[in-house]
Amino acid sequence: MRRFVLRRVGQAAVVVLAAYTLTFAAFHLLPADPVRIMIGPENAVDETRVAALRAEFGLDRPAWVRYADGLWHALRGDFGTSFQTGRGVGATIADAAPRTLALAGAALFLAVPLGFVIAWLAAHTGRPWLRRLLGGLPGLSLSMPTFWLGLVLLQVFSFGLRLFPARGDGPAGLVLPAVTLAVPSSAFVAQVLSVRLLAEMRQPYVSTARAKGASVARVVSVHALRNAAMPALTMVALLAGWLLSGSVVVETVFARNGLGRLVETAVTTRDLPVLQGLVVVTTALVTVLALAVDLLHPLVDPRERG
Repeated sequence: MRRFVLRRVGQAAVVVLAAYTLTFAAFHLLPADPVRIMIGPENAVDETRVAALRAEFGLDRPAWVRYADGLWHALRGDFGTSFQTGRGVGATIADAAPRTLALAGAALFLAVPLGFVIAWLAAHTGRPWLRRLLGGLPGLSLSMPTFWLGLVLLQVFSFGLRLFPARGDGPAGLVLPAVTLAVPSSAFVAQVLSVRLLAEMRQPYVSTARAKGASVARVVSVHALRNAAMPALTMVALLAGWLLSGSVVVETVFARNGLGRLVETAVTTRDLPVLQGLVVVTTALVTVLALAVDLLHPLVDPRERG
């Protein structure tokens, strides 16, 4: 187990390093000048001031020097200061993270049970038409654009029925954004789990349990669901990354100031320190969740115990 954990930690470190490197490279391929963006097109500034600002932010140094220096500081948890605000990147991310983590956590809390229920019903029902209907729900959910679903929920439940506020960081303001993210997320879980459940229901142990008098509901809940759960649990770790990326659109639709809006601003203004800090933090979070799911495999599936 120790060797496995060390190997996965090493793989996670490589993934985070690759994400940092690709972000740095992509930033320098963009044609816009971050100093010019920071100054703004409406402000006339001479080249001496522009050069002074480049030197202040270290943009006058060779790219490889900036990469090595930034990586060295990042390893110590220092991602520098924002080009736009002059504030520390760590403090900027820390201020925005709670709102996005609350949104992603609420969406995951809704998505996982919903996905399991859809898959369970599809495997439990004896009616072919209902199984086909439930099996088609994930595809329908995935086909809906997130921004469109968010706008529909706003129109119906906020502007129409006035049940939830259109914006806000409180519990009531979290409901509609969480549902917007949870609907397509639950489709991922349901799709993966449905395929595995239907495959498990064809296994010999299911026929044996049924011959002993076990009901379909008991076979699905006690036997098949446990054996089929591992791909869905692995999907949960991937969903965490998808939820964080999906928050960019959802937080824009619902005017929430979280990591998603911070990413949008950083990309628009070419704020490299903020963007790299966000990439490293979110990549590290997803890899840690993936490692946690891998460690849970033997607890959920007895066949993987050594």
